[in-house]
Amino acid sequence: YKFCPFLYVNFFLSNIFCVYDQVHVLPREVFGKSTFELAVTLMKRFPLWIVDKILLILARLILGNVEKYGLKRPSVGPLELKHTAGKTPVLDIGALEKIRSGKIKVVPGIRRFLPGKVELVDGQVLQIDSVVLATGYHSNVPSWLKVSPSS
Repeated sequence: YKFCPFLYVNFFLSNIFCVYDQVHVLPREVFGKSTFELAVTLMKRFPLWIVDKILLILARLILGNVEKYGLKRPSVGPLELKHTAGKTPVLDIGALEKIRSGKIKVVPGIRRFLPGKVELVDGQVLQIDSVVLATGYHSNVPSWLKVSPSS
């Protein structure tokens, strides 16, 4: 996923989160277990595509429709997308509540930076105070996401 940095506007009074691409947002926990622990447990019993369907249903029940906040879901399930494209689902640890409340605004990606401003891919120009880049990490998901040929 291409995540745009947080843009801080008006001296940290308004946070804007840019999302360039589609993204799977999953709850951090389901039934008191981590979502990934649940996924690994389910993958021992079911093919990947069924586990993806279960995770998406649970995410919708727990988190609601995240698309109405500008977070578009990919057509491919979260584990299949991780397996085929290396794109890791995002676990919600509180950002969705801030998005729902308006404390964080989701906008499309940045086209270019201007002095004290950014131009978004949809043509909006926003005044900004600072940009925080939060890019890159090494996922350990490939170490436990092993897909059998029958999946």
